[in-house]
Amino acid sequence: MGVRRTAVVKLAVSDEQRDALHRTAEQYLYCANRTADYCWSDTSYTECKTNKREVRDALYAELREETGLQAQLVQAAIKRAVEAVKACVERWKKGQHVSQPTFTAETMDYDTRSATFYRNKVSLATVEGRVEPSFVLPADSPTPYERYVLSENYEFRESALRYDATTDEFYLNISTRRTHSDDRVSEDTGHSDQTVLGIDLGVNSLAVSSTGTFWQGDDYDHWCREFEKRRGEMQRRGTQAAHKALLRLGKREEAWRKQYIHTTANELVSEAVEHDCDVIAFEDLSDIRERLPHAKWHHVWAFRRLFEYVSYKAPEQGVSVKQVEPNHTSQRCSRTDCGFTHDGNRHGEHFECQKCGYEVNADYNAAKNIGVRYARKRQHKLRSSHKSGSGDAQVDVRVNGGTLNGESHQPIAGD
Repeated sequence: MGVRRTAVVKLAVSDEQRDALHRTAEQYLYCANRTADYCWSDTSYTECKTNKREVRDALYAELREETGLQAQLVQAAIKRAVEAVKACVERWKKGQHVSQPTFTAETMDYDTRSATFYRNKVSLATVEGRVEPSFVLPADSPTPYERYVLSENYEFRESALRYDATTDEFYLNISTRRTHSDDRVSEDTGHSDQTVLGIDLGVNSLAVSSTGTFWQGDDYDHWCREFEKRRGEMQRRGTQAAHKALLRLGKREEAWRKQYIHTTANELVSEAVEHDCDVIAFEDLSDIRERLPHAKWHHVWAFRRLFEYVSYKAPEQGVSVKQVEPNHTSQRCSRTDCGFTHDGNRHGEHFECQKCGYEVNADYNAAKNIGVRYARKRQHKLRSSHKSGSGDAQVDVRVNGGTLNGESHQPIAGD
């Protein structure tokens, strides 16, 4: 796989362009949800339709006529829905509880046929024809857009148009792939040596980094409870005025939660940049509901949004985002000379290794394990690679007071 880079670009849109993009997103989501309805079966996963070609052949002409969307956008919406249903089927096969996917976020997938890039603007297909919003680029040069999208060394692959309701802005996440190979370039950061920031997500602490920084969830939980309390009071009134107030409250709550997670994501990315990290490693969130059965819906929502926001914010700072298998990260001792794994090691927020006696906050211990798991996986991949010199590369995990490379602790100079 070649080196991939993502450039995130803010768009300057006029009122007319904004309306066209909103109407296009509405039709795009309609296509995706209609496809999900067609593919889904509540009785058995074997009855769900997951063959993209068959689904496209069955729905494409009808959806084109109903929506007036450009051909590629209809196909992209169908593809997104089929892939979502297919992911649910895989979880269903494992005995996990799943429900039909629904699509509400204003995000659309564009390729070379529906998006054309110029130096200072982009041409996008909409239900109102082509619109050409300008880019809002930072003053510092070269920008990620200039380094990757306009570079002869990278080719455009696809882009995702995303509407951020909290800021009322449109953004393009532009994916590119390196066209000229370099034996010593890693597919993550542009060089073989890497430093990793591990992140653990939990109920008591919204996020904990391997550097020992905690993003507590107390304030988030408090306001979620307050909003829930107010909703209950309004629902009990049952009046028309209370119903309208309930709708307004719902919008305020959604905006508040998104802004809260955006702030946390920004701080998390800053933590990685300040510690010279090339990669941020999370646990795979696919089975998060099963692994955290006591987590409320707003916790699970926060975990998924935090990963989503970090995934598009971090590349702007030259940091990639990865996921690792979650098994035993909470029960394993993170001391590199131990690694003993046992269910009895963790007691709530406290971790105490039954073998070596190491005691530490349980979430911090898990964050280090997540970072180490990625580092070891990456190191193994580099050593087994036939690329020249890649076996000498080093992958370290940034921790509180030093780095871990899976075998030894290396204090930071000056500490």
